[in-house]
Amino acid sequence: MEDVSRAPFTERRAVARYVLEPDWPHRAIPTAALSAALLSACGGGGGSPVPAPVPTPTPTPTPTPPAAAVSAPQAARFLAQASMGATHEQIARVQALGYGAWLDEQFTLAPSQARWDWLVAAGFGAAANKNSEAGADAAIWRKMLSAPDTLRQRVTFALSELLVTAIAGFIGAGWKAFSAAAYLDLLEANAFGNYRTLLQQVSLSAPMGEFLTYRGNVKYNSVTGAMPDENYAREVMQLFTIGLVQLNLDGTPKLSGGAPQETYTLDDITGLARVFTGWNYDLAGGDTSTPDFKRRPMAMTAARHESGAKTFLGTTIAAGTDGPTSLTLALDAIFAHPNVAPFVSRQLIQRLVCSNPSPAYVSRVATVFNNDGAGVKGNLRAVLKAILLDAEARGADQLADPHFGKLREPVLRFCAWARAFHASSPSNAWAVGNTSDAGTRLGQSPLRSATVFNFFRPGYVPPNSAVGSAGMVAPELQITNESTVVAYINVMQTVISKGVGDVKADYGALLPLADDAATLLDELNLLLAAGQLSATTLTLLRAPLDTMAKGSDSARLNRIYAALVLVMAAPEFLVQK
Repeated sequence: MEDVSRAPFTERRAVARYVLEPDWPHRAIPTAALSAALLSACGGGGGSPVPAPVPTPTPTPTPTPPAAAVSAPQAARFLAQASMGATHEQIARVQALGYGAWLDEQFTLAPSQARWDWLVAAGFGAAANKNSEAGADAAIWRKMLSAPDTLRQRVTFALSELLVTAIAGFIGAGWKAFSAAAYLDLLEANAFGNYRTLLQQVSLSAPMGEFLTYRGNVKYNSVTGAMPDENYAREVMQLFTIGLVQLNLDGTPKLSGGAPQETYTLDDITGLARVFTGWNYDLAGGDTSTPDFKRRPMAMTAARHESGAKTFLGTTIAAGTDGPTSLTLALDAIFAHPNVAPFVSRQLIQRLVCSNPSPAYVSRVATVFNNDGAGVKGNLRAVLKAILLDAEARGADQLADPHFGKLREPVLRFCAWARAFHASSPSNAWAVGNTSDAGTRLGQSPLRSATVFNFFRPGYVPPNSAVGSAGMVAPELQITNESTVVAYINVMQTVISKGVGDVKADYGALLPLADDAATLLDELNLLLAAGQLSATTLTLLRAPLDTMAKGSDSARLNRIYAALVLVMAAPEFLVQK
């Protein structure tokens, strides 16, 4: 099988011809053929008498041209970047409002039921669940697949891949499902807020304290020589705010003598670690027999906090400064670093729009991050608008740009299917489960990264690849290999035809289209691929569908199942442009 690392974003190989049996899906589509398809994935003068002046008529103001109408494919493309998946309803809404007004509407949309509240209502707060993960995945998938505030869900997911925690890493006092719910609810509540506020709340959250091991962190012990845990001090700089090397506003490294310059040293980590001492669960008025403490900010135990001076990043917090004040001052100092705007902006662009934004694109967004126009730094609403309305995100020219686009991560492929066809869970169980297994599931599951470095690194370059030779990065290819490609096709073939648990799609709107392969494919092309399937691809997909039985609802459903699997294996779907 061809090495996936050799498939750059622009490679649009024709999907192989498939021989589908009339009794599909009971007979599998040839895995090798589908896997191959998946892997291919900007004054006069003079002496004449001067005539009497002629009154100049007042010019008629040039009317402001109306905003260009948004076509259905353009709206679907926008939703691929700004939502959990396109639907006909949202396509129509984008067309009616325009891009900016749609974003404004989404910003003001009330959040749906919180994950925490759903867990409580579903009975997962019972003592029997304290030492299990029961309910965690269901609470997460419910929101991703069905919550009306689709932009907020997409941004929450993006933030969860920047400010990373994971269910398996929530170590301490049980209630892992509630740690997961509390953390994602926190990200969701701040998704349209200010990044500095979000950073403060993340740093005080019990789930983050568990995951990056500074809950219960204590000051230096002069008797044993034990030093404060440095885990969070390192990662809050390296991964959440400023990165490893100093950056220009456009995200490119600042060079000195031709070499990048480090942003911090080991001494900076050691000095900052002293800030994150003395923090632990807030158990005031309760204990760990109920999960309520998991969503309260951590509390300070003054006797365990380092009271001496704390020096890092050129800042010194004076000796005797209390713990809460020290934390606020420390985060203020980090947030003031010039790296924050380009570092965070570039990663948000990568999660929403493309893996290789131009330096100019990063610079435009980072400029808004630094100043939203009202002198405010870190305004995520303004940053999101800058990302999603930028010419590089909206321009049609980018569709042919070999450096533009991103591989859809498996979770977003699954969500695109579920949203497009209104998947629901009649029992409200949302039993999609943990989809991490690379051999039998999607190879990715929300809030289940193996490390704080996320499922994939933002700067990942597949070794010995055309992507690397082109000077590009391809983060999502870090979790793409022969096993995950085959598993994805097999999983989606089953999910499309049978659902997962009682989470099933509604194909009622497709049934009237199913007897005509071209019409059916046009519909799927719009909803899933934003109209980007090439004529060559559509011709190849239509050929096997034309061999399948038609005329009855059972035959039509088989044609729908086959068409969906083929479209979701097509390079133009797998690569979000």
